[in-house]
Amino acid sequence: MKTPIVDFLQEYAAASRTRLHMPGHKGRGVLGCEELDITEVKGADALYEADGIIAESEANATALFGSARTCYSAEGSSQCIRAMLYLLEKHRPAGTAPLILAARNVHKAFVYAAALLDLDVEWLWPETSDSLCSCRISPQQLEAALQAQPYPPLAVYITSPDYLGGVADIAALAEVCHAHGTYLAVDNAHGAYLHFLPEAQHPLDLGADICCDSAHKTLPVLTGGAYLHISRRAAHLAADAKQALALFGSTSPSYLIMASLDSCNRYLAADFRPALIGLLPVIEAAQATLRQAGWQVESSDPLRITVRAPHGSSGFALAEKLREQGIEPEYADEEHLVLMISTQNTPQEVQLAVAVLGVNSQPYAARPTLPQARGEQQLSIREALFARSEVVAVDEALGRICGAPAVSCPPAIPIAISGEEIGAAAIALFKHYGIESVEVVK
Repeated sequence: MKTPIVDFLQEYAAASRTRLHMPGHKGRGVLGCEELDITEVKGADALYEADGIIAESEANATALFGSARTCYSAEGSSQCIRAMLYLLEKHRPAGTAPLILAARNVHKAFVYAAALLDLDVEWLWPETSDSLCSCRISPQQLEAALQAQPYPPLAVYITSPDYLGGVADIAALAEVCHAHGTYLAVDNAHGAYLHFLPEAQHPLDLGADICCDSAHKTLPVLTGGAYLHISRRAAHLAADAKQALALFGSTSPSYLIMASLDSCNRYLAADFRPALIGLLPVIEAAQATLRQAGWQVESSDPLRITVRAPHGSSGFALAEKLREQGIEPEYADEEHLVLMISTQNTPQEVQLAVAVLGVNSQPYAARPTLPQARGEQQLSIREALFARSEVVAVDEALGRICGAPAVSCPPAIPIAISGEEIGAAAIALFKHYGIESVEVVK
């Protein structure tokens, strides 16, 4: 498969032109990548008006993923999430309400997009909660939620896989959505590789209408590289995809990031699937070894190992144990440790992490049930985010209205949503996740 962006950048660098154009480093610098870092010079195409090398590269990605259209983002899935909501609102199906039903474990980028677009959101809650990161919504729950609406919402929005690796039943959820005449949108930031499994499990393969992938999370792509995918079923959205991305993106997207997406196309077309298939047994063996050593390994997507911390320990402590041996995990909280693996990891690296964790001799306490912060919506998300605000200690936030959501990244999942009244359950969750202050509306 051709790599038109990479080829152009290499040819441009080899020509040793005098660069009387941006960027200011002029192709020289200490990083070593400056000669490939350009702007929209002649022949380089432009991301949001692509009709040359970028268009050719995106067409390659479209073919690889089997979408109606796949577009690049150099600003991560955050840009794609905003673009998705814009497209869904612009193409709201006839007879639907200007409302999105969203599983509560959304990334904060969703909240910001809802504020910018002034969208109404109604939350889908799990029956029980043991982590801020998870929000398990069954097809039966979704059916009941849709039947309770006077009109179908314009879309249903879920996150799958979630930060702990939980995977939704997208095929069944899509069937429910389509029966009610509404779109299914998926934040698939952690699952760009799913199309290339022996049995494809990407949201587009399972019936989602639109989704985003953070390519950089699981593929050999520079940080910030992402995809906006539109399914063939929702092909009518494709014509406005570039406009949607341009609305929220910089007019100076990184050519280095785009080149890494372009290079990844060749890898996906040739070597990735065999490498992925070869990696899966390594991860499965690591999980089996951990279980035999007394660890509780949670169900997750195939490229993740999620370990539950035993009684008397924490995910934070397990993460420090790994760091002492030069291993940096993806995520840790009080209850969990998450290791994200890709085809760029060696089997030895995975096995070393397992060996460092060693044997667990501690018992497991009953899985804690966390409170659900179902605060009353006193202002719209937009009104609250644009209102004057102040930062107060969590203990002083009871009864106040949330301004900007207080959350660290990762996992960037808000406890209280902008415009909600902060109740006792939210206070308890803030303390549980170590959040000491919160922004509230004045």
